[in-house]
Amino acid sequence: MFLRALLVTIAIFGLSACETMEGAGEDIENAGEAIQDEADDE
Repeated sequence: MFLRALLVTIAIFGLSACETMEGAGEDIENAGEAIQDEADDE
């Protein structure tokens, strides 16, 4: 479970190249939501 969540997080950061702090905040929020969704599925 942890490994899958980690891979999802890496994929989100890797696929969404952001150059602004606002973009970085959105990416971090999306990564957190993806991890939470994975935890809910387990």
